[in-house]
Amino acid sequence: MILTDLSLVNYKNFESQSFSFDHKINCMVGNNGVGKTTVLDAVYHLAYGKSYFNPISSQNIRHGADFFVIDGNFTHNEQPQRILISNKKGQKKVIKRNGKAYERFSDHIGLIPVVIISPADRDLITEGSDVRRKFMDGVLSLNDPAYLQNLLDYNKVLSQRNSLLKYFALNNTYNEDTLGVYNEQLDQLGTPLHKRREEFIAQFTPIFNTRYQEISGGHEAVSLNYKSQLQEMPLMELFAQNLNKDKALQYTSQGIHKDDLNFQIDGHPIKKFGSQGQQKSFLIALKLAQFDFVKDKAEQNPILLLDDIFDKLDESRVAQLLQLVKEDNFGQIFISDTHAQRTEAVISSIHQSYKMIAL
Repeated sequence: MILTDLSLVNYKNFESQSFSFDHKINCMVGNNGVGKTTVLDAVYHLAYGKSYFNPISSQNIRHGADFFVIDGNFTHNEQPQRILISNKKGQKKVIKRNGKAYERFSDHIGLIPVVIISPADRDLITEGSDVRRKFMDGVLSLNDPAYLQNLLDYNKVLSQRNSLLKYFALNNTYNEDTLGVYNEQLDQLGTPLHKRREEFIAQFTPIFNTRYQEISGGHEAVSLNYKSQLQEMPLMELFAQNLNKDKALQYTSQGIHKDDLNFQIDGHPIKKFGSQGQQKSFLIALKLAQFDFVKDKAEQNPILLLDDIFDKLDESRVAQLLQLVKEDNFGQIFISDTHAQRTEAVISSIHQSYKMIAL
């Protein structure tokens, strides 16, 4: 998949701007605050229907405006694909493919494979389990529409069960049969999702380990461990054992919405025991493994977005990363950086077609 051109209207800090792109490497260069990352985020937005950095759509409208439009033209196997995303304050977001609006946004996921590497990825290590679940779900959903639909249905039923628990507390009442209906639905949806996540981690971990060794050149052992309450007992038993707890908390304390990934180095949590360099290598390896996994499932090269890597990584890791993307098994790449000369010096050494875009 190749993005040939992009138009932005009232998107974040852009009032109106158009870009045309090289089929291989595109470098967005300029001072901080001019919109380099915004361009990369717009590409991500076209793929996933939401911003990578702020998924609340209305907050991506330029200050003082009441709508935004992202318009991108792609080619895949010489077939054109035009994706247009628009959002007006107070109205639902619209995503159109070749002029036709999607009825369900989930139908769009997977058409345009995109992987981003950004300083914001550090949240995967430092923040709570929801960030790591979103990473896992994002990789799986890109090429598995059934998984994505099951996940959406699970979250909908989960919200309904939580509302029921709040209703019980507010009205000092309880209905076992009604709660049982939601329990059964969550079990029917959650158990297959749990199994699919286990399968994914088993497939993903060897790819990740290979990438980590390539980037770090180190000898330490790294691992991803999937942690789920469903590894202890079936979901229906968990609901039964934790009924009083859920009634007291007024929300569902058990289920796949509590799953997590444990990131470890030499058997210890990387958050506590990994150096900054090891954590950076871990995150890049994680994202490159995502690239490899998505590429294999989609049978095409994802678009790779490298946000601010020159400022956030040391030179040796940048050199190792660029040596990897120099290979022909990578497709179109977008890079943002504050120093045009530094970027062009490094990119020109790769001997690939490229375009410098000054903002």
